[in-house]
Amino acid sequence: MSAKAATASPRQTSPGLRRALAGAAVLVLLGAMALDTKIVKIGSAGDVRNAVFSAADYGKSEFPKVQADVETRAADAATVATAIAKDRATAEKEYGVPAGVGPVISVKFTGVVGEGKSGIYKVAVDGLPDTLTVRVQTGPAINGTELRDATGKITFGQFTNQIEYQDAGSALNNEMKKEVLAKVDTSALTGKTVAVVGAFKLVNPKSWLVTPVRLDVK
Repeated sequence: MSAKAATASPRQTSPGLRRALAGAAVLVLLGAMALDTKIVKIGSAGDVRNAVFSAADYGKSEFPKVQADVETRAADAATVATAIAKDRATAEKEYGVPAGVGPVISVKFTGVVGEGKSGIYKVAVDGLPDTLTVRVQTGPAINGTELRDATGKITFGQFTNQIEYQDAGSALNNEMKKEVLAKVDTSALTGKTVAVVGAFKLVNPKSWLVTPVRLDVK
């Protein structure tokens, strides 16, 4: 064999060798990936979807607890109004739950519904001073975080971030609409007597905007 033929053979076979090496590398990589792969059964404890916050599920599970707590805490509106007028700071400590710019207070009252606007109705309650306006929000939009903050048991630290914390408040409002307001014709309340249990944030002592957890038409 000539020297020229002897030196040509490695050049001719090197592409095949490179393909073989590349194939082996792929097999090694696939093997490593298989060893590092964990199979998770849907619905099991390892299913990461279980850790994702669901506002709808939260509202459904937590609203009954909030409702029961507010009903337990609720003081007669006339009693609360008198206490606030006498000594606001003391009344806040006795009846309120700290919540940012003002405490959230749970109250109950019966009164006659006046004119409403955008689902918010004034309610004339016996025993309250004429200088105090009581309003109840009935939707369709329920604003505020009174239901989330009324018990003092729902805190920011229970959530991953501020968005989840806000979503929790909205979820409770939405669940209240389903469980409480959906059973009432909120478009025809004017002139009717209602019994209300709910919560309001004490910012202006002469104006209460109550978010109900119970609203019964007499």
